[in-house]
Amino acid sequence: MLGICSVILCSQGRILTYVFGFGQIVTYTYICYTESLYGLIVINLYYFVTQIYGIIIWRDRLKANNSELTDVVPTRKLSYKTIVILFAAIMIIAGVTGRLLSTYTDDSQPYLDAYTTIPALVAQVLMILAYREQWFFWFFIDILYVVLWARAGDYCLFAQHIFWCINCVYGYLRWTKALQSPA
Repeated sequence: MLGICSVILCSQGRILTYVFGFGQIVTYTYICYTESLYGLIVINLYYFVTQIYGIIIWRDRLKANNSELTDVVPTRKLSYKTIVILFAAIMIIAGVTGRLLSTYTDDSQPYLDAYTTIPALVAQVLMILAYREQWFFWFFIDILYVVLWARAGDYCLFAQHIFWCINCVYGYLRWTKALQSPA
């Protein structure tokens, strides 16, 4: 439930997303530990650190753009070329990571683990920096999470990630509209 609140608030561009994000991280890390999904454990530790950084960056963006009263962070966009380069780099690094996880750990789903973890590193940074295109990456990640959690037999997390896929579409549309609105 904390994760659902967090992603809804993020899609609305609200800084409160980070408060709910902390609770999500703690509970999700425990679940990943019980499923031997080591990449997801690492990404949740990364999320914990970046949550703190995200609060600082979003607060500063709110102040710099006089958006403190609305509490909605101003958004920006990446070029198509940057998106393609990021995606290609992510796919290569995730492939190598999946191979390492399958060779050196008892990770239960090494390639799905890698192809959800590596893009999430980038998506989280794009979220913190308030780039609309984060939603493309989160959508890709959440589709893979749907498969991962279905294979793991955890249908609550399966359903959560289906909801998150829908939220990605909503977030993208909302952040696109915010880009087109006068500041």
